Amino acid sequence: MPDVRLTLLSKPGCHLCDDARQVVTAVVEELGAEASVAVEEKSILDDPALNARYWDEIPVVLINDEVHNIWRIDPHRLRAALLEANA
Repeated sequence: MPDVRLTLLSKPGCHLCDDARQVVTAVVEELGAEASVAVEEKSILDDPALNARYWDEIPVVLINDEVHNIWRIDPHRLRAALLEANA
């Protein structure tokens, strides 16, 4: 079972969400065996509570249910956070 849960909160048609998805995918693939990460993407349109909370902040990356970053995702910062969460 993965040690770290990464959740990408997004919505359809969001270009920043598309960029964040690419960064998340690249970083997780790059880490490979260095970090055990389960990635899940949730649309805020499917969850009224998420929509109410994050509608003006997406994309949002959560690591183990804690906000890591909003809007633009820095790959170096994400990589470091995932390695730290796996330690």
